Amino acid sequence: MLLGSCAKNTTTSQSSTASNQQQEASVEAGIEQVSVTQTSPPQVLKEEQDFQYVMDQFADLRILRYRVPGFEQLSTQQKELLYYLYEAALSGRDIIYDQNFKHNLRIRRTLDAIVENKRDKSTSPDWEKFMVYTKRVWFSNGIHHHYSTSKFLPEFSKAFLAESIKKVPAGQLPLQKGESVDAFIAWITPVLFDPNVAAKRVNQVAGQDLVATSAGNYYEGVTTKEVEDYYAKITDKKDPRPISYGLNSKLMKENGKVVEKVWKVGGMYDAAIKRIVFWLEKAIPVAENEQQRLALQKLVQYYKTGDLRTFDEYNIAWVKDVNSNTDVVNGFIEVYGDPLGIKAAYESVVSFKDQEATKRIKAIGDQAQWFEDNSPLLPQHKKKNVVGITAKVITTVVEGGDAAPATPIGINLPNANWIRKEHGSKSVNLGNIVKAYNEAANTGGSVLTEFAFSPEEIERSKKYSSLASDLHTDMHEVIGHASGQINPGVGTPKETLKSYASTIEEGRADLVALYYAMDPKLVEIGVMPSIDAGKAEYDGYIRGGLMTQLSRIELGETIEEAHMRNRQMVAAWAFEKGKKDNVIERVTRNGKTYFKINDYQKLRGLFGQLLRETQRITSEGDYNAAKNLVETYGVKVDQTLHKEVLERYSKLNIAPYAGFIQPKLTPVVKDGKIVDVLLTYPTNFTQQMLEYGDTYNFLPHYN
Repeated sequence: MLLGSCAKNTTTSQSSTASNQQQEASVEAGIEQVSVTQTSPPQVLKEEQDFQYVMDQFADLRILRYRVPGFEQLSTQQKELLYYLYEAALSGRDIIYDQNFKHNLRIRRTLDAIVENKRDKSTSPDWEKFMVYTKRVWFSNGIHHHYSTSKFLPEFSKAFLAESIKKVPAGQLPLQKGESVDAFIAWITPVLFDPNVAAKRVNQVAGQDLVATSAGNYYEGVTTKEVEDYYAKITDKKDPRPISYGLNSKLMKENGKVVEKVWKVGGMYDAAIKRIVFWLEKAIPVAENEQQRLALQKLVQYYKTGDLRTFDEYNIAWVKDVNSNTDVVNGFIEVYGDPLGIKAAYESVVSFKDQEATKRIKAIGDQAQWFEDNSPLLPQHKKKNVVGITAKVITTVVEGGDAAPATPIGINLPNANWIRKEHGSKSVNLGNIVKAYNEAANTGGSVLTEFAFSPEEIERSKKYSSLASDLHTDMHEVIGHASGQINPGVGTPKETLKSYASTIEEGRADLVALYYAMDPKLVEIGVMPSIDAGKAEYDGYIRGGLMTQLSRIELGETIEEAHMRNRQMVAAWAFEKGKKDNVIERVTRNGKTYFKINDYQKLRGLFGQLLRETQRITSEGDYNAAKNLVETYGVKVDQTLHKEVLERYSKLNIAPYAGFIQPKLTPVVKDGKIVDVLLTYPTNFTQQMLEYGDTYNFLPHYN
């Protein structure tokens, strides 16, 4: 879900090198252990009322925790498997920092060193501002906002930064060979403080060179045209099963020639990927069954070779693993961080199935062909045979890379259209993550009461919004991303729709969910008690798409993040197209703006029309139509309304974004074998980030 120029450094700081050596020792021993004779294991909270969800709030962020119910009831083998997958997930932490910005690892290591050397809990204004900035870097995996991708600036002084750096022993700073502390300060200061240096991680402004103006580290020294020409030359357009060209590499120039630096063992990110592979190989012998074992073996093979054909083989094996209780997403997955939608960020989600909650999402997946047959898509764009959709609710154990601390609430993979068509997909709802969000929403002021139009709308939302949100996520992932088909001979969306592919795809999946949210079929199959739940989803979607999501961007900015673009695009298009019949009414009351839905059935019809069009755009590869739709409805912001939303939202004392402290797994070892795994819930975000920085610190400053 992004360029700079600097000489490569092949060594980490002395402190991180020492940490790596210690980690090597523990890895070679197998695991970090808790003795089986331990008499006071870490406390595991069992009662819901004992659990605190909200742990911290700063800037526009809240730090939450999530519970992992049912972990203690898993078998020892399943716990051991989850522990190895947990370590593999966290071992790739350095990768996402480096992917997000070339200098992020040096910056993070500097901030970590300052915090480690100043534990007197100073209450000086500059120190407090420094800690807010540092926690923002940890939260965003770098110096750019995790959602808007704009660079956020320190509020402490440059003098304070220089003073703090000088207090750290030079051996603990990420200095280049021969670099003095003063030279280092002179380098890092503008990188942090100058708003014109690396201003945007992902630039999506039409008409600009998106690659050259994006600060992400997927490209270096190349232009958008050079990237497009490179992949156009190597892409086999006649291949009915195309690989995901460029998914796992950095594209850059060496000696004037464009080359790919593949992320694999022996390639770019070697040290971190070796560690990921180490833990995956330990997981293979304790896999639940042969199909899961095959998938893990293919994943290891892919990491070792970097071969994208092998990645496809892994995805097919992973999709076919439908009987395992445990599961993992691990790899270079989503492309939102690349302005061209080609290269993928590292992420991992480790989980096990929530058997009871899965009944709801499975009921939807079981009817996938009915939903496809009855959709408003043009006949030629419908799948005649929807295959292999596996739908479940999962209990998340740990998240890593681009999935943490901010996390998805739903996942549908794999992303390759031909694999979806021939082999199916897995759609999941992250049940305990959604639960934590809902619990946290009960604290602080109420966005609902501030922005909802009427008492009836508020009451309907209180009664149904949690279920409606779950159903939207279920349908978005299960029947949304999995629906429709591309016309023969038309390239993949990233080839045809380019920078607009992600927004169109997310909008298409949302529209499937919205169209069916008001369908009696959901009541018939027992997943929704009343059509009123669908009305609650419509209320919330229009309210969010036209108003409340504007709290996430600064006044004067346009919308660039794909999910935000898609939500405004859908809501604004429906608002405009429904004006003649007053389907959605803009109301001003006591100086405040509201959007009131007057006809839910007509709104459903509008959603169906836009769904048909977004599928046509995707199926036919209509770039101009995609550009027109996104730029007209999804990008520009009503500045007067935006100012009003920010003023109203600020009075609620609610941070618009949230992310999580991760649970901690610790194996209990007897006679060299794991006999149990303890799961605990850390409470301190700063402490966890420092521990991660020490334990999973594998890559050199520059890669």
